Amino acid sequence: MSGIQLVDDTIIALATPQGVSGLAVIRLSGKDSIKITDQVFKGKRLVDQPTHTVHLGTIGEPDKIIDEVLVTVFKEPNSFTKENSTEISCHGSPVIIRQIIKLLLKQGVRLAEPGEFTKRAFMNGRFDLAQAEAVADLIHAENDNARQAALNQMRGGFSNEIAHLREELIHFASLVELELDFGEEDVEFAKRDDLLQLVQKVQSYLDRLIASFDQGNVIKNGIPTVIAGKPNAGKSTLLNALLNEEKAIVSEIPGTTRDVIEDEITLGGITFRFMDTAGLRETQDIIEALGVSRTHERMKIAALILYLFDLSDTTLENIEGEEARLKAIGRPYIKVGNKVDKASKQLLSDIKDHEFVLISASSKTNLETLKRNSI
Repeated sequence: MSGIQLVDDTIIALATPQGVSGLAVIRLSGKDSIKITDQVFKGKRLVDQPTHTVHLGTIGEPDKIIDEVLVTVFKEPNSFTKENSTEISCHGSPVIIRQIIKLLLKQGVRLAEPGEFTKRAFMNGRFDLAQAEAVADLIHAENDNARQAALNQMRGGFSNEIAHLREELIHFASLVELELDFGEEDVEFAKRDDLLQLVQKVQSYLDRLIASFDQGNVIKNGIPTVIAGKPNAGKSTLLNALLNEEKAIVSEIPGTTRDVIEDEITLGGITFRFMDTAGLRETQDIIEALGVSRTHERMKIAALILYLFDLSDTTLENIEGEEARLKAIGRPYIKVGNKVDKASKQLLSDIKDHEFVLISASSKTNLETLKRNSI
């Protein structure tokens, strides 16, 4: 696919976010992008300049200067898209940006479709589909682990793994074909044990790739973490404490939270998607019952459950009953004993060997311990 040129037109788009900023970058790509930029740029003649050089000048019409800009020249195939390309760095006023793009549209360029620069890079053999996907992941990375994973994939890490697997499969297929072609001539090209080892090697390789999917998904999208427990266990208070903001309404009235409230926080370089849920109890209230049903659904698919026990109003027997139901769900969980400051000495003694993380969400006591246990 390398070197295939599917289109000859020149596209343009704002490469930096919309809005007011100190600087903005407008990107053009296509066979005539440098020539077209030359038509509106006053400075050095861009088509005569070496690739990967930056030039100061003004941009506008003969009788009207729009802005003073820096233009970077990229000549094929040494650009992101492997096409001729220019990048215009101008001041980040929306008015200036609009006028420059409008001016270039008059010269025959067209607005790029979403993701079209990356599409052209792929079609021109700049990288494969896995690397193209990683470009978007890198742009949207929200923590360092996600950035590193996307960068590794964009630079061919995953593609190299697939290429290695392909080589192993081709080797195996060739041996099998030889055996089929010459099976009647009593010629053995590979021992059966060798073929079996090769199959096991490929299977092991596939298992590692499959296992890496969950890890990569967590790095990319965050760990879905459900905060669950009975009404008034302090779930909303804990969410607010973790986020350091009043995200959820806190009330002493049972059943205040009736829908799932979500937000994200990064702990140890990993993004956690915390979900505050409706308290688990039997209820005749139709709306609250829907909230409880959603809580059960989220718990079944959660990567981690923080299950809160109200230590100010429970017994060891109740705790053991709730944990039995929690175990039946089959998801990883952490038992969190909330309101430790209001717990009786007897209860604290009873649960001493039950692997609790003891906190007080309202006073933010021991939250750092909870965060460390979650990572």
